[in-house]
Amino acid sequence: MGFKDYPFIPKNDGMRDPRRYPCHGEVLLYLQDFAKEFEIEEMVRFGTEVVYVGLVEDSNKWKVRFKEKRLDSDFDFSDEAYDAVIVCNGHFTEPRIADIPGISSWPEEQMHCHNYRVPEPFKDRVVILIGCATSATDLSREIAGVAKEVHVASRSVADETYEDQPGYDNIWLHSMIESVHEDGSAVFRSGRVVRADIILHCTGYKYHFPFLETKGIVTVDDNRVGPLHKHVFPPVLAPGLSFVGIPSKVITFQMFGYQSKWIAGVLSGRIELPSVEEMMDDIEAFYLSLEASNTPKRHTHDMPYSQFEYYNWLASECGSQELEEWIKQLFLENFRNPLLRPDTYRDEWEDDHLILEAMQDFTKYTSNNLIDKV
Repeated sequence: MGFKDYPFIPKNDGMRDPRRYPCHGEVLLYLQDFAKEFEIEEMVRFGTEVVYVGLVEDSNKWKVRFKEKRLDSDFDFSDEAYDAVIVCNGHFTEPRIADIPGISSWPEEQMHCHNYRVPEPFKDRVVILIGCATSATDLSREIAGVAKEVHVASRSVADETYEDQPGYDNIWLHSMIESVHEDGSAVFRSGRVVRADIILHCTGYKYHFPFLETKGIVTVDDNRVGPLHKHVFPPVLAPGLSFVGIPSKVITFQMFGYQSKWIAGVLSGRIELPSVEEMMDDIEAFYLSLEASNTPKRHTHDMPYSQFEYYNWLASECGSQELEEWIKQLFLENFRNPLLRPDTYRDEWEDDHLILEAMQDFTKYTSNNLIDKV
């Protein structure tokens, strides 16, 4: 997950998680270290919300309106004009919530994993998690350490499913919830009934750009953001508008880096985009390929296996190094590890040959970085 210019190297200082697959807290610490190393906080306006982005009338400029909080708890609004806007809020900000019959009158607590931080608030409670991807897999096990019961509801399993999870006496896997009721009960499709204290939605996110006004040029339709050339540039508005972080199920920080280099090259004039017509043709061909493979529209930006070709294409456009083969192989060998071996994947692995190659790259980077600083 490390950026190319700042590898995610374990820090064995007694306070960090040195494992190959550390928990979410370690990722946060890595990002904080990255921000400090490159003095990023100095370029961020904290306490400021972008409420509007749109083209200035009869101009190629973009108007950006900010809302800033004042000391008296009121807000100041200000407008600024820019040559280009890069939308980088990605797709981890607007939670998707499961639609459950009866949920409007269910009296107990609900939350989305977006707001999860630590397991302690779930102590001695009966918890239902909805979802069976990596978030639900990890959080169910964290929460089980303090909760009374943890019930995981998944639409990906058979309706009659009711299974206890190996190694735990308080985690059960269920089929999806059929309905919830005013007495706090949840009825699963298997017929099982659970009285729960909280429902935790581990149900993913929606693309959401409430501040962006493009007069209908860029839309979000069934979670497809488009039209976007290579998931980045809307042809009619390029290069003045671009997006970072749209693809999902990818190596996120690597993707951010490649996309950012491409955008920087285009905005600086070093890289030339195809014509609007060529970009639109490429997008249409991409959509047709998804239809031919029976890929639902909502999965337009899912790229777990096609991401590597995508990174290498971006690298060739930017004249930069392609993604190292060991990263690709590490991802592919372990893509399903959290689901196949949820309790041990952080501590047991069969990819040491790839890590040796990785550490050689890290050592080379560290040596070059020290030479540059000297």
